[in-house]
Amino acid sequence: MVSMALPRWGLAPETAVSVLNLSENATFALADPHTGRELVVRVHRVGYSSAEEIRSELAWLEALGHEGVVDTATPVIGVDGQRLQTLTSSAGAPSRHAVAFARLPGSAPDPATDAIRWFDRLGELTARMHAHARGWQLPPDFRRKRWDLDAMVGPNAFWGPWQAAIGLTPAGSAVIDSALASIRTRLAYYGAGAQRFGLVHADLHLANLLVHDNQLRIIDFDDCGFSWFMYDFATAVSFIEHQPVVPELLAVWLAGYRRAASLTDADIAEIPSLVVLRRILLTAWIASHSEVPMAQQMGAGYTEGTVELAQRLLAGTFLR
Repeated sequence: MVSMALPRWGLAPETAVSVLNLSENATFALADPHTGRELVVRVHRVGYSSAEEIRSELAWLEALGHEGVVDTATPVIGVDGQRLQTLTSSAGAPSRHAVAFARLPGSAPDPATDAIRWFDRLGELTARMHAHARGWQLPPDFRRKRWDLDAMVGPNAFWGPWQAAIGLTPAGSAVIDSALASIRTRLAYYGAGAQRFGLVHADLHLANLLVHDNQLRIIDFDDCGFSWFMYDFATAVSFIEHQPVVPELLAVWLAGYRRAASLTDADIAEIPSLVVLRRILLTAWIASHSEVPMAQQMGAGYTEGTVELAQRLLAGTFLR
């Protein structure tokens, strides 16, 4: 499908196509041997994001870049003048939305070696994105998902029911249920006012950060939407929430954030709940994405870790 679409971006038929990542979407690297041009093409999962939602993502992405808020990948305009392309399959498979980006150099921070160093900068950049979101006038046709409790863990959750988690026992289910009841109560009290809830990246985990020449870039805004601003820290520690380094990551992230924006004690107090909420959401994602290599690697062990974090949250010992 991608190979057939190369002319859409003015690439030669001999362009090399290789898979970069299979997750919510499929991401491919394109390298034109004649021009040296390199792109990254994101092919969207069928039925997850509408064309309107994708165009809205790109609108915020371009506003952030144009106003110098963060350094990120630039959407590439196709030869037809459009950023969003629809790819068709000669084999009769469903059409897929696709977006191309200029390929950026760099690699993700390593949680075992240099994540602490970069979380300080990530905190600052996150605060700048939040400040921009609070002041940005949304385009009239702007549509993005709302990442609230119902969307994450409700009956019609975007990523499926957490109760379907791989290896979840009845005892573990009861612990998670109790933790979610506590989280729901806390977040209802915390509220969703404009200073606490707005447009966020919603997927700042390490794979979506690029380090190159002492510079940190943020990529992949595919899950951006409306949620609690502090949820962005929870997404930044996705899949490593249980590791001993997380309290230190939080400390340096907060220090970086405060350089660009203020935080209240109430904001900081809700971060543990949001981290556990995100962990439960990812447990559901793993169960509903069994074809994805990362989900296959995590399996029941990740579910067990989720139950342990939920227990620590209930006991008041997680990130406190």
